[in-house]
Amino acid sequence: MSGVWGWFGGGAAQKKKDSPKNAILDLRAQLDMLQKRERHLENQMAEQDAIARKMINTNKNAAKTALKRKKAHEHSLEQTQSQMGSLEQQINAVESANINKNTLAAMERASEAMKQIHGKLTPEKVDETMDKLREQNALSEEIVSAITSNHIGEPIDEDELENELESLQQEALDEQMLKSGTVPVSDSINRMPAVANGEIKGKPAAIEEDDEEAELRKLQAEMAM
Repeated sequence: MSGVWGWFGGGAAQKKKDSPKNAILDLRAQLDMLQKRERHLENQMAEQDAIARKMINTNKNAAKTALKRKKAHEHSLEQTQSQMGSLEQQINAVESANINKNTLAAMERASEAMKQIHGKLTPEKVDETMDKLREQNALSEEIVSAITSNHIGEPIDEDELENELESLQQEALDEQMLKSGTVPVSDSINRMPAVANGEIKGKPAAIEEDDEEAELRKLQAEMAM
């Protein structure tokens, strides 16, 4: 049964598929036969030419007959070469047609493959998908922003931070004054004697104020350094 099916179905299809190949093989076989005939005729012509040259002085009739045969061979050679040219053109034509057929078949298969790949895909669906992707990316950015902007734990008191910062600055200033051998302004002011109710003994008040002003300017100059 399979043999019958191959004869009526698959065999015929395979034969049709191999038809260009078989045609080219037949044409090339015929061309090969003509090429052999061409070489044979050329040899015959060379042989008759040699006979004519040999008999030209001794037997003119034999020389003339040899030339006639040479001319006949030349005519056959021209026909053979013309047939060879036609066969070569036909081989090129069949090969080109077969290449065109195979190229077109390959392009048709590529078209079908692209059709299957695209399926029901359309530019509108692509735009819709891209819009959804943009929405999801925007949502992702919002989620990240929400996570990073909301701190976990008790809020920090900014006033407390400012007070602590001022305290650290004062400690650093006091340490710098101690290393330079001077007394900070705040300590000098704290160490100044309190004004008594009675009469102040020692230097006059104006002189003491000048000394204090000089000391303050000295401290300010050291702090500026």
